[in-house]
Amino acid sequence: MKRTLAIVLALAMTLALCAGLAGCGEDAAKYNVGILQLVQHEALDAATKGFKDALTEKLGDSVKFDEQNAANDAPTCATIANQFVASDVDLIMANATPALQAAVAATDSIPIVATSITDYGTALEIADWTGTTGMNVTGTADLAPLDEQAAMIKELVPDVKTVGILYASSEANSKYQADVVTGYLKDMDVEVKEYTCSDSNDLALVTTTACEEVDVIYIPTDNTMASNTEIVDNIALDAGVPVVAGEAGICKGCGIATLSIDYYSIGYEAGMQAYEILVNGADPATMEIGFAKDLTKQYIASRCETLGVEVPADYVEIVVE
Repeated sequence: MKRTLAIVLALAMTLALCAGLAGCGEDAAKYNVGILQLVQHEALDAATKGFKDALTEKLGDSVKFDEQNAANDAPTCATIANQFVASDVDLIMANATPALQAAVAATDSIPIVATSITDYGTALEIADWTGTTGMNVTGTADLAPLDEQAAMIKELVPDVKTVGILYASSEANSKYQADVVTGYLKDMDVEVKEYTCSDSNDLALVTTTACEEVDVIYIPTDNTMASNTEIVDNIALDAGVPVVAGEAGICKGCGIATLSIDYYSIGYEAGMQAYEILVNGADPATMEIGFAKDLTKQYIASRCETLGVEVPADYVEIVVE
């Protein structure tokens, strides 16, 4: 009886040890990825989904995500990034410029893959930008051809005399886009005025002022604007001022048209970059920043009809549900 009991106990201990070893091996095989998204809106949500889908397709259950949203607050971005560092995640995905800046401030050793960044040189304050960061950062950009977006304004509203560029003063990449688009519009003899808001609290007043002074409003890829399109739409549509947007999510909310990238695609590409770093040891410092390959001219039929805007045949209608 004692011998039988001893055998049973030994077998139980062996099974427990094997289970423990298997568990340890399973844990060791997992990759822990922190996702820091600036704010919830259609474009950033799509990029995050693309990122997660790419890594999940490659790694299955071997990758775990800690997905956090900063509610468009820079200090919260910093808090989340520091939490990821304290948790010793294997990689940080930073979605939007303030998220990237917070991640960079938090760590110079954990790999960072960013997405939805308009210009990495501006975001990271790299003066001699060459296409790679030279640091623990790589990622994908959401910059559409700004010259073509400026030309779209003239194409849709041929008699435009004054364009107002509306964006949040806190977003460095929005300022970058405004400066570039201003140059292109001035080359077409269009006057340009800039209208900036500090946050959503003064957006209605700023939008109202813009609608009183310009023929068309242009909104670049801007997270504050993307989160508050209803405010802009209620004012601009009532005033009869068309809005041309930098991306499809903003266009759905308040625009007549956009030349937009696919945010899911740049998120997916960022996920593939993360895979190369995690599994194959790629160095983010030397990885080229990825850019969207497919661009589409899109329009909102109802607003174009209301405002009397004729849309060329090569535009694709955005169906708003």
